[in-house]
Amino acid sequence: MTQVHVVYAHPSDRSFTREVLDAFVGGLDDAGHSRTVSDLYAMQFRSELSADEYERESGHRPDARVPDDVAGEHARLDAAEVWAFVYPVWWADCPARLKGWFDRVWTAGFAYKPGTVRAARKAFVLCTAGYSIAELEESGCYQAMRTVMVTDRIGARARSSEFVVFGGSVQRDGAWAAVKAEHLAHAAELGRSI
Repeated sequence: MTQVHVVYAHPSDRSFTREVLDAFVGGLDDAGHSRTVSDLYAMQFRSELSADEYERESGHRPDARVPDDVAGEHARLDAAEVWAFVYPVWWADCPARLKGWFDRVWTAGFAYKPGTVRAARKAFVLCTAGYSIAELEESGCYQAMRTVMVTDRIGARARSSEFVVFGGSVQRDGAWAAVKAEHLAHAAELGRSI
């Protein structure tokens, strides 16, 4: 059994992104894995750095106290072997709330410090997009999104990372139902495969 921590960022419980989360978590449950989920919108997670947080980070003071909500995220991440990030692609990136999560949670002394970076066994990035993967690749957005999430934000903080885009939700030709079913089956299989 593997402990997984999921960071989820979407404001609606009726979104395709929520369905992807539910499918992935269902796969985790089917395989007997244990999990925690940080639903950033439900938690009303504050995405902006306070002045004190900025001073802590800009001064590289890992011994300074972090806010309770950030300490809670640190504890959930520390307890997990695998991390997953589930979110929609908005303007070729994650929602501002998730970007702010990285700003606040990737603190000095936790996410970066000389020679002793905390590393999960694996990180999954599962994002939904209106455009298909082919369209995202043609525009260069796919490569840019993957670089930002996998190379920069996750980087050495996980020993391996998997970047999955569940794209094509803006299809209007009736094909979306079949594509959506494939995407949800894939999300569930990713959860079972950990």
